[in-house]
Amino acid sequence: MIRIDAAWLATAPLDMRAGTDTALARVVSVFGAAHPHHAYLFANRRANRIKVLVHDGIGIWLAARRLHQGKFVWPAPGNEQWQLEPVQLDALVLGLPWQRMGNAGIITMV
Repeated sequence: MIRIDAAWLATAPLDMRAGTDTALARVVSVFGAAHPHHAYLFANRRANRIKVLVHDGIGIWLAARRLHQGKFVWPAPGNEQWQLEPVQLDALVLGLPWQRMGNAGIITMV
């Protein structure tokens, strides 16, 4: 379907009323540019809704997801952006604790 080579998470909340142009402006202000085949994720203040903006090389796609119970696991504002591994993106969209997935969950010392 849509190829995603890299996924980026922004920690600052986004108003979920924001449309494609507003979300794209936020991507450019936080990440510097919207690169082809990259996904950019934003959450609202309560972290029960996310928006994903994807640049497919031709145009822009904007998708939204809402949890009816619980919250998405979202880092506190501070570091404005995080790069996610594919397995972390899959976990985040499902509402799972993505920080423990992929290389972040590797045990290197006992």
